[in-house]
Amino acid sequence: MSDTIKEMKKQLFYKKKSAYEAKTEAEIEAAYDFAKGYAKFIDSSKTEREAVASGIGILREHGFSEYRLGDIVKPGDKLYYNNRGKSLLAFVIGKEPLEHGIRISAAHVDSPRIDMKQHTVYENTGFGYLKTHYYGGIRKYQWATIPLALHGVVVKADGERVNVTIGEDEGDPVFCITDLLPHLSKDQSQRPLESAFTGEGLNVLIGSRPYATEDDPYDTSSPDDRVKLAILKYFNDKYGITESDLISAELTVVPAGKSRDIGLDRAMIGAYGHDDRVCAYPILMAVAELEAPEKTAMCIFADKEETGSNGNTGMQSRVLADIISELSRALGADEHIVRANSLCLSADVAAGYDPNYADVYEIKNSALCGCGVVLTKFTGSRGKGNTNDASAETVGVVRGIFDKAGVVWQTAELGKVDQGGGGTVAMYIANHNIDTIDLGVPVLSMHAPFEIISKVDLYEAYRAHVAFNK
Repeated sequence: MSDTIKEMKKQLFYKKKSAYEAKTEAEIEAAYDFAKGYAKFIDSSKTEREAVASGIGILREHGFSEYRLGDIVKPGDKLYYNNRGKSLLAFVIGKEPLEHGIRISAAHVDSPRIDMKQHTVYENTGFGYLKTHYYGGIRKYQWATIPLALHGVVVKADGERVNVTIGEDEGDPVFCITDLLPHLSKDQSQRPLESAFTGEGLNVLIGSRPYATEDDPYDTSSPDDRVKLAILKYFNDKYGITESDLISAELTVVPAGKSRDIGLDRAMIGAYGHDDRVCAYPILMAVAELEAPEKTAMCIFADKEETGSNGNTGMQSRVLADIISELSRALGADEHIVRANSLCLSADVAAGYDPNYADVYEIKNSALCGCGVVLTKFTGSRGKGNTNDASAETVGVVRGIFDKAGVVWQTAELGKVDQGGGGTVAMYIANHNIDTIDLGVPVLSMHAPFEIISKVDLYEAYRAHVAFNK
């Protein structure tokens, strides 16, 4: 092959970069260091409430103050809005007029999980269980026979809030959903994977010792919910709650334990909830570290994405519009012009190419772990249904920002056409007349109780949002 052809190929062909090829050893070490902070964040953020609380803690360490609708604001202010403890908006007011637009980064902090029903505690043949209703897109079989922890909040009738966490501290008990032994699973094994486990069958084993006293020992010949009584007495002794209080509770079981490095080289992190906290942490840090930016910058922790972004803490609520409206009023700007000139990165994960399941991916348009952050022009399913398909102009602006900053990035879509699909919060933000495109970290085993990401991809996501905000 002639040198001329080689040079033409170099100039005209696109080649996906590995972050390890593109980065120096010092930059790779910086990625590993950044991952340490992320590991602390994700370990303390297994629910959307915990993620919001962790986020507020980080923001306050960086000089942010709480904002309430109607407050006076001025350039340089670093503020956050706590939406009912389940979603969060943080923003730094820039030097430029607000009508030049806001740089918005939005991630969601809810993850697939198993929620408790309102009437949850029951007893059956000497076992105490919790009745559940799963949340988001889970593969039910993955949640059986793994250690589970109980997280959440109970709100009593008088308004008192009680936080519950059991199963995370050393020495805590954990909980479990049982499965059939292989010796008796003939019928179950012949069912399709989707129906082998049922939603109503995801009952969490929580106890087995009956309550008894010396004066009133347990009579095994006449069981009378003594195990359930013992469970409720534990909750009452430790948290001061009764079974009636569980009606106004948000309790969930999530995988117990902390995040772990994956591989002999420690290049990856395994954890519950990478989707989407692996994007939430980079956007938070990129905004938290801002000082006197030119444009106003905002990051959003949204709730309810896994179930459709509904409700007053989801991205379909008016909270973003209200905040932009109030900031516009306070700074003498026209909110319609502000929205029209704003730009948003919908920070949500991408499906990392898994060679063990190559038949569902189209390799040329798949996200490769270790090749940087993923720019996704459209999501949706089938014929691009239920998606925000970013314009060519938006893609051009964003890739120009990344190239100028030396960010390692790639593009991808979610698997083969007609294979499946999924969505993000992008279309709901775009509905406010805001140019929006998805940007995220590739994930292996997405929606499983233990997901995997690359540290260098995490760091490039952070660098991308830093560049975006500048």
